[in-house]
Amino acid sequence: MLQKLRDKTSGWIATVILGLLIVPFAFFGMESYMSQRVDTYAARIVQPPSWWQSAPQAWPVSYFWRTHDIDNAEFRQRFEQARMRAREEQGDKFDAKTFESVDNKRKVLDDMIDEQVMRMAAEQDGIVVSDGEVRKAIQDVPDFQVDGKFDANRYQLLLASQSPPQTPRDFEDRIRDNLQYGLIPSRLAQSAFVTNADVDRIMRLLGEQRDVSFVMLPATPADSATVTPAQIQGWYKSHVDGYRQPETVRLEYVEVDGASLPPPVVDEAALHKRYQEEATKFSASEQRQVSHILVQVAADASAADKKAAEARANKLAAEARAPGADFAALAKANSDDAGSKDKGGDLGLMTKGGLPGPFEDAAFAMKSGEIRGPVKSNFGWHIIKVGEIHTGTQRSFEEVRAQLETELQESERERAYNDLSGKLVDQVYKSPSSLEPAAKALDLEVKTTPAFSRTGGPGLAANQKVLLAAFTDTLIQDGTASDPIELGPNHSVMIRVIEHNPERPRPLAEVSAAVVVAIHLDRQRKTAEAAADALVKAAKANTLAKAADSAKLAMAEMDALSRASAIPSRRAVDAFFDTPGPRGNLIPVGKVEIGGQYMVYAIRAVHDGDLTKATPQERDQLRTQLAKIAGIGAQKAYVRASRAKYEIKVAEDRL
Repeated sequence: MLQKLRDKTSGWIATVILGLLIVPFAFFGMESYMSQRVDTYAARIVQPPSWWQSAPQAWPVSYFWRTHDIDNAEFRQRFEQARMRAREEQGDKFDAKTFESVDNKRKVLDDMIDEQVMRMAAEQDGIVVSDGEVRKAIQDVPDFQVDGKFDANRYQLLLASQSPPQTPRDFEDRIRDNLQYGLIPSRLAQSAFVTNADVDRIMRLLGEQRDVSFVMLPATPADSATVTPAQIQGWYKSHVDGYRQPETVRLEYVEVDGASLPPPVVDEAALHKRYQEEATKFSASEQRQVSHILVQVAADASAADKKAAEARANKLAAEARAPGADFAALAKANSDDAGSKDKGGDLGLMTKGGLPGPFEDAAFAMKSGEIRGPVKSNFGWHIIKVGEIHTGTQRSFEEVRAQLETELQESERERAYNDLSGKLVDQVYKSPSSLEPAAKALDLEVKTTPAFSRTGGPGLAANQKVLLAAFTDTLIQDGTASDPIELGPNHSVMIRVIEHNPERPRPLAEVSAAVVVAIHLDRQRKTAEAAADALVKAAKANTLAKAADSAKLAMAEMDALSRASAIPSRRAVDAFFDTPGPRGNLIPVGKVEIGGQYMVYAIRAVHDGDLTKATPQERDQLRTQLAKIAGIGAQKAYVRASRAKYEIKVAEDRL
């Protein structure tokens, strides 16, 4: 039997079958057959081989395609970073639910895709960043500089303080990566330029002035025609999104306010104890006006140099003590202290602890006007002069008793608040589905709010922090109490959603009156628009002046109107400049709605801006702005063109 099996498996047919089986195992490995793969990517970017850009994405050629997955965990980390930035920028106005929109997620993911596409393109094009470029980029970071120069100690300290800490090698790799994939886009942006003709054209447009005529149509009378039930029904169906009941919640809450707690009783013993503990706060230390002449001696100076310095210091001390000597003049001429030399050696008012040991001991043992020295310190020899002396003072207990009592009461009230709020949290967490047991245990009141929407409501519902917490999915779905929400110093609240009504269409019976009003307003608007259209048609057939005269309407004219003008209104001026200018004998006529009324206007003439009035600085500033805009446009165009070369798949369900 074994011989027959051997004969059957050693022929040419068996060889062919074995060869066919080797191919998939060679490409994919045995593990691809033994294990099940679960994709976790948020986006997948697939790149064709460099030697066959138009290669089909089909086996076996697809084996040579390069694939990069943006992992969902990586996307979530970047999205959380964006969330933190938005929270810092918006503060109390930050809405977590709104931030979770699909548009925000796609924006973050698209940025990550763009970065990876640029990275893959740079690697394929063989772009390499030198060590010198990486070093220069790091040294140019302001945070790593001290007095405008790169500081290696500060660099390492800041990297070590990151969370998690970074090593210089990790940071350098990150900078190299950023430089590599951003090289071409950044160079494109920097290489953008604007010609003189472009600058002239934009300056003519910006400085353009227009001559216009306009007629303000009178307000249309209110519509009073009958509105039928069929019209009400039809309007409601076509505008149902405008008649929706917003999402609302109703809360129960327990508030802890330190200001409402009973004032603590403070006894005299506690006040005296606090006075003793903080006695230095109520005292003013002695201050002395000190001047000096320094004869500097280096720590590694030779014995001969040290002796010469001491001799020089003794000579200067003798000169300073001589009758009629000018200490300030001596200091300016001889002191080695660059910081005080120009001020005649004046160090200002000094208190104990601000001077080197021997120097301070001498200065605070001297009388006003006394000169002493030379005194040795680590810096060299000092000749010291003491000027004015301001003796220290100590305020008595009686003087500061009221302040001590207020401070102690505030401290005790804060302690009582922290104790009560801490107990409330502990009690609520024991039974988070209701605030009643915790409030009862601590003799606090459970209050409720009326239903309110995301736009807020009265009282507590007007607080932005409460609003954001009240509409979180956790509180709405679980019905549990929130964490403490800080409303102010020593003032917090814990809330729980006790009623939630999702957004829903309001029934017609509830909004029929509003529908009738909307129909009347729509009719009124259409009547006004029809009158404006009729006047536009008449003005095009003849002139605006004759059309206005025929309709017994007043026409106004304005010449040399600029883009920055606010007269007759900003909306009108924007319409004037959005309308093409006259062509030959054809005067353009248009209409614009302003506050429910229509204006019909005609552009009589267009005057280009006067280039001779522009200063060189204005031209240079405009050129820089236009070049920056053009550079950003080129950068975006390059990224879009690069993305088109890759197969990109986004897993929408994982975002």
